[in-house]
Parts: sequence; C-alpha cells; structure tokens
Amino acid sequence: MNFALTSIPTSRPLRAQLLCFCWSALLAMALWVSGCNRNSDAKPQSAVGGGEPAPVRVTEVTQRDMPLELAAIGAVESYSTIQVRARVSGEITKVWFQEGEEVRKDQILFTIDPRPYEVALQQARADLEKSRAMWEVAKAVLAKNRIQAENALSEMNRNSRLVDQGVVPVDEYERIVTNYRSLEAAARAEAAAAESASASIQVASAAIERARIELEYCTIRSPIDGRTGSLLVHRGNLVKENDTPALVVIHQIDPVFVRFTLPERHIPEIKETMRAGPLVVRALAPETNIALATGTLTFLDNTVNQKTGTIRLKGTFENRNRVLWPGQFVTVRVVVSVERGATVAP
Repeated sequence: MNFALTSIPTSRPLRAQLLCFCWSALLAMALWVSGCNRNSDAKPQSAVGGGEPAPVRVTEVTQRDMPLELAAIGAVESYSTIQVRARVSGEITKVWFQEGEEVRKDQILFTIDPRPYEVALQQARADLEKSRAMWEVAKAVLAKNRIQAENALSEMNRNSRLVDQGVVPVDEYERIVTNYRSLEAAARAEAAAAESASASIQVASAAIERARIELEYCTIRSPIDGRTGSLLVHRGNLVKENDTPALVVIHQIDPVFVRFTLPERHIPEIKETMRAGPLVVRALAPETNIALATGTLTFLDNTVNQKTGTIRLKGTFENRNRVLWPGQFVTVRVVVSVERGATVAP
C-alpha cells in the first residue's frame, strides 16, 4: 500500500501575528529587567544618604508686651494755616523771602511803600501840637476872664447896697451889672473853647496812634513759624487793605496733625484708653509700613458720621525732621491696649 504525503498550507497573516506577539513579549521582558536594575541601584544610594535633606530652623519663642492696634488711612494736616494779607494799601517795594522757604515768627516778609504813611504821621503830630497850643491859649484867656468876672461880681455886690441908699445912680449900677454878665459869658465861652481844644488834643493823639500803626503795617511780618507757599505778589504790585487773594500762605508743619477715621464700634475702647492716659498713635509709610513718627491722640469728634458709621480723630505729631508733609497719606495705627506677657515668635 502506498501512502502519499501532502503538506498542510499555513496562512501568512497568522504567521505575522505570531511574530508580532513574540517581539512584544521580548520588549516587555527587557523593560522589566531594566526597571529592576534601577530600583536596586536607587536603594543603596538612599541608604547611603545621597539625597539632600530639607533645611529645618529651630527658634525660641519669647514673652513680651504686645500692643493691640487699630489701623486706618490718615491724611497729614498743617497745625495751623495763615493767609498773609496786607493791612494797608500801597505798592510792594520789597519781598524778603523765597517762596517755599521756612520762616520764623516776626520775620519780615514784605515791605509796602511807607512814604504816604510817614507823611500822615507827621501831619497828625503837627495837628497835635496845634491843638495843644490852642488849649494853652484857651486856658490863659479863660483864667483872665474868670478873674475879671469875679471882680465884676464883687463890684456889683458892693454897689447893690449903695444904689439902695441912693449913693450910686441906677444907670451906673446897671452898667456894672451888664459888665459882669458880659465877663461871665466870655468866661463860659472860653471854657468851652478850652474843652474843644482838649478834645482836639485827644483826636490828634488818636490820629498819631492810627498813623503810627498804619506805618507799622507797611512792614508785613510772619505771624507764626512755618513754611511759605507760592508767592502770589511780587515787587511793584499794588495791594489793597485786606484784599484777596492772600500775599502768601504759611503752613505750620511742626507739630502737625494726622486726621483719620475709625468705625464707631471702637469708640468705647478708645475712650477707655484715653481715660487711662495719652493714647499712642503711630504714622507709617503706606506701602512699606516704615515707621515715620509717633504722636498722641488729641482729638475725638463729638459726632459720629451717620452716613459712614465712622468717628473722626486727630493725632498730634512732632515733625522736626519734616518726615510728615501736609496733604500726605499715611497708615495710622492706634494703640488701644497692650497684652502683657504675650508669647511671641521672632
């Protein structure tokens, strides 16, 4: 018996799938072996201490008094502001300062042409001398008239008895009476003239004082220590008495105020702290919180603003180094209480 051997055909797609599966298995085995090697290398390094540890700082807490503060935004205000105006009319002949310069109290700022006021003072003095001379004349005439009137009165009294006895004629006696009355009237008139001259002396004295004051007003002085603003008039300008605008504005900037507001709920603790003593207020730069100055609370308004629910306050600060400037905004911190022995970390 003869057997014929035949080959069974194998399809190409099946062969390709088997080949792809084998390659995938080999790749997975290679990756697994590589990962194991890396883990085995990492463990000795970590055991030896190859990684950098995180830095840790240890600090000691302390106990000290900590102020409890309220914060607000405040605005610096001048302690006082003076608008300097002319008190007499005239031409500015001299300006004695530079705008923006700091001036002292009673320092000369402006000079107004004094010549018209010097003439007025001389005229007032001349009027006074004239009135005094008239008064002296009136006094002398009055004294003379009074003596004559007294003599005429004595003669009239003496002749009144003689006329009754018929020794002196009636018409002669009437002449004596008329003479007395004339002298008495002249004495009264001269007394009135003397009083008028005395009044003229008082008027002339007042005119001298007025002229003297107006002459002093020709020299305009600073009423306070402070810093001048923009110069609003210059040499040669004509100014009028109490005219506007002002010649210059002076701000007193040492000390200064810092105005701010706080919510009304803080009023009780503020008042309680104020009863215990001066309430400390600190001014700081708004962006950097650098301390600028330390002052005290000097004003608590008597009314709460109903629209905002806040109360207005002011602190007073010494400002010798001029770190605070009018119009400047600062951060305000008000120390309302102090926590004793608080635990504080640096």
